[in-house]
Amino acid sequence: MTGVIEQKLTAQGIVLPEPASPVANYVGFVRTGNLLVVSGQLCFDGDGKLIAKGKLGAGVSIEDGNAAARGCAINLLAQLKAALGDLDKVVRVVRLGGFINSTPDFTDGPKVMNGASDLMVAAFGDKGRHARTTIGVASLPADAAVEVEGLFEVA
Repeated sequence: MTGVIEQKLTAQGIVLPEPASPVANYVGFVRTGNLLVVSGQLCFDGDGKLIAKGKLGAGVSIEDGNAAARGCAINLLAQLKAALGDLDKVVRVVRLGGFINSTPDFTDGPKVMNGASDLMVAAFGDKGRHARTTIGVASLPADAAVEVEGLFEVA
């Protein structure tokens, strides 16, 4: 039987994929006490394809970037599920950090990151409201448009 959070996700048509394996010398998540840090997740869909590739401000629309950030958040949730076994053990989404592959003059990164933030609030309600940083970067692995990392308080 799935928990309340997974039922909410299922009602929204969200199926959590198998979490991605690290591609370098790091782990997908680290727990210390009641904090769980999840490594940056790229915007891969359930089939392993990038939701958006390239730069915001040079061919990738804000809408596509927003969808990519949402995809990153789904991948964060998949890592959380692997770490905890049950998303209902998340006490609070503490912080999201977003990296937007963008041109130097692109200033709408916060609109892109709303894709991830909105999903956390939809899944966890008020416990999903979090601090956030959005940073424009020159490039990301695989030329992904967005990468998102997270910090969670867990039971």
